[in-house]
Amino acid sequence: MNLFKKISRRINIWLYFNVAIKKPCSYDKGGKSARKMRERTARKFLDYVGNDVNIEKGAQITSKMRIGDRSGVGINAKMHGTVIIGNDVMMGPDCIIYTRNHAFSDTSIPMRKQGFSEERPVIIGNDVWIGGRVIILPGVHVGNGAIIGAGAVVTKDVPDYAIVGGNPAKIIKYRKETTN
Repeated sequence: MNLFKKISRRINIWLYFNVAIKKPCSYDKGGKSARKMRERTARKFLDYVGNDVNIEKGAQITSKMRIGDRSGVGINAKMHGTVIIGNDVMMGPDCIIYTRNHAFSDTSIPMRKQGFSEERPVIIGNDVWIGGRVIILPGVHVGNGAIIGAGAVVTKDVPDYAIVGGNPAKIIKYRKETTN
């Protein structure tokens, strides 16, 4: 990466986290221009940003994030590490996606001194609806067409077209039959 791109990237990270993140929600007065500002600045430092993306007010995103066409990141969402979001994904407010955890295997050392586990990316398929306050843990793959109910804690992969909910999230039913 050349010096100009590095400087531009740093400026846009600063703009996003100090200005754009605080602008109104997309549906509030002035929200349309705020949405565009968040998208423009994010486009300069994220791995990939598709067309017609909506990153809402307060969303803490990571430069390792990829977000597909017509997808959204909810109000006050928090993304950590490598998160890949497909096309046409809807996300409610206050969602959290983790890609690593604290290390804890050595009982002779306090957990706070053991650092972190290896990063395990989270992959969210196309046409997914993630309800408000959902937590998705490291390494989870959410299949195409899935729905994750509000407040769910997703600890393992979600199959295509599954509707899941609860803590830990369990399959409630399927939107349509799948052939494997």
